[in-house]
Amino acid sequence: MKLSKMSALAVTTALCAPSAFAEEMANELTLVSWGGAYQASQHKAYVEPYLAQNPDVKIIWDESSAEAVAKIRAMNEAGNVTWDLVDAVASDSMRLCDEGLAEEIDHDEVLAAAPDGTPASEDFGDLIVSDCFVPQIVYSTTFGYRTDLIDQPDSVCAIFDTEKYPGKRSLQKRPIDNMEWALYCDGVAKDEIYDVLGTDEGVDQALAKLDTIKDQVVWWTAGAETPQLLADGEVVMGSTFNGRLFSAIAEQNQPIGMLWDMQSFDLDGWVIPAGLPADRKARVMDFLKFATDTQRLADQAAYISYGPARASSAPLVGKHAELGIEMAPHMPTDPANAGNVHTYDYEWWADNRDDLDAKFQAWLAK
Repeated sequence: MKLSKMSALAVTTALCAPSAFAEEMANELTLVSWGGAYQASQHKAYVEPYLAQNPDVKIIWDESSAEAVAKIRAMNEAGNVTWDLVDAVASDSMRLCDEGLAEEIDHDEVLAAAPDGTPASEDFGDLIVSDCFVPQIVYSTTFGYRTDLIDQPDSVCAIFDTEKYPGKRSLQKRPIDNMEWALYCDGVAKDEIYDVLGTDEGVDQALAKLDTIKDQVVWWTAGAETPQLLADGEVVMGSTFNGRLFSAIAEQNQPIGMLWDMQSFDLDGWVIPAGLPADRKARVMDFLKFATDTQRLADQAAYISYGPARASSAPLVGKHAELGIEMAPHMPTDPANAGNVHTYDYEWWADNRDDLDAKFQAWLAK
């Protein structure tokens, strides 16, 4: 069964005895993620072994993480929160936390310690960017390109060079990353990007740069779109998550290359919507402790090229579960891939996202 078709599909198994606390916990759990190869890696690493220990539990997948903030706001306003645990990027978790729409947790109380006894808060370290956020993976948004249609680009600024690299591009339909890349390729130093973007003039500068390729852009909202657009030859280059490109290149043997220049580091992790009934929250906490332990996060790296968020998981990362290739060189954090990275500013975007979203959408509509 392919995960891309698993939205709203219950998954059950019957291998082991149910949890001793099952009577105190809801037996249905709705998980929200991003679909595609990433959700498949979560299913293999977290869900299948959890269901093996809890055969009476029914897990439902929803693939709406890209709309997490808007949908949780709407559910809260309607007084009907149907999601139990949501995979979200770090800045979205901070927004939800600030608005009181996500549960604050004590990481050391709720999560498993490392095998050597190191508390979870120390094992995750600085990646705990919010009291409402449980990190899972370090990933990057970067560019793929068709190796048979264009020459190999050596700079992220190739995206703006339609003369040397003719053809359609794909970019995510949001201001994040696009605005930073635009300013960088318009001559703004990396360490000044957010200072410039914090001004009206800086926003105008970024949008003016994006204007130069606007008629050549296919806008995407789901991470699986760019790999498919590349595979179909509908675009010659495009941004997406590094794990999606790894899947297309290593697993599907597509004629696609990866451009690591100015890859944008980010974090993904779990958020618990505020106000869940006690039985649903108890089930969430049980799953969360299991799914974020050292072994489970290391196991995920056997299915997708995202770095585990726990320090204790890193030494356990080995080979791809099916291909047998070493996964470490395919991680965004590998030194060979991290020569020139963009360090994403979570707090800046948490504070400015709504305003920039409005300006970006207005620009798109012109």
